[in-house]
Amino acid sequence: MGQDFETLVEQHRREIQVHCYRMLGSLADAEDLTQETFLRAWKGRDGFEGRASVRTWLYRIATNACLDVLARRPRRVLPDQLGPAGEPVGPIEAADLPWLEPYPDRLLESAGPDDAVVERETIELAYLAAVQYLPPRQRAALILRDVLGWSAKEAAASLETSVASANSALQRARATLRERLPARRAEWTVGDPTAEETALLKRFIAAYEAGDVSAVARLLHEDAQAIMPPYTLWFGNRASIARALSFSLDPASPDCVGRFRMRPVRANRQPAVATYLRRPGEHDHRWFGVTLLTIEDGLITAMAAFESATAAAWGLPETWPGEHEGHAPGEKMQNRA
Repeated sequence: MGQDFETLVEQHRREIQVHCYRMLGSLADAEDLTQETFLRAWKGRDGFEGRASVRTWLYRIATNACLDVLARRPRRVLPDQLGPAGEPVGPIEAADLPWLEPYPDRLLESAGPDDAVVERETIELAYLAAVQYLPPRQRAALILRDVLGWSAKEAAASLETSVASANSALQRARATLRERLPARRAEWTVGDPTAEETALLKRFIAAYEAGDVSAVARLLHEDAQAIMPPYTLWFGNRASIARALSFSLDPASPDCVGRFRMRPVRANRQPAVATYLRRPGEHDHRWFGVTLLTIEDGLITAMAAFESATAAAWGLPETWPGEHEGHAPGEKMQNRA
């Protein structure tokens, strides 16, 4: 039975991982809890009576495994949830906090045939940030009911509570989300990249790689926001973002971090760029992180740069391809971004 059981549950690995990510807000934690789910399923396989599908059974195990973790960990956060926007004043220090993390679209593509599992509106960064405000059981009720489409009875059984209690948790969760989600969220770019979005992304990459702060600023909405976990400082308008970039991108600035190379990727069903940085005095552009963009009416309204994102999660190398082979920095991928 061992091999048959493994084959039976393994086909649900990706969607269970997405479920754990929604619950926990962390790719690394989601990978760990998926493993924990499968371990619990293996240990309890003899008690599986087949009254529900294997898929439903796994979701129940995963939900409760996540609730166990959430009971002893603080919610994950983003910088704009911690205080008001600030102004660039030179070097800033990182903070050791439980930061919300992005999720690569490449992992969503293999999550399973159920569109609800990877629906854009319930995997985007704004949704995940709002969900983090919910107490664990409200969070689980919301995801089981509104994301997975479970019935009240199914959700209650998974949470080992009454239907009335599960429904109450759901209503409170919905109310919190209405307060926390951005008012104009429905106007953001959705679905596959449009020609306009692709063109904007190319202009953004070209401007950033050239260190042209004015060109980057022209692509930003006047009240664009920029966050940069693990830094608590964030910026709430185009002018502040431009001033910050002038510190970090201008070679004449004592705070210049170096020169960037970028290539388009997707994260949380949003346009994003994978970034590589060549610091002053170095030869290679090395992996730096992933920046998610929110686009509205042809301009960027939000930038979320995550230095904690790993190259492996996006299936990318640690250095810009070609440089470690003796080519000039960026030579091979100059036109690929």
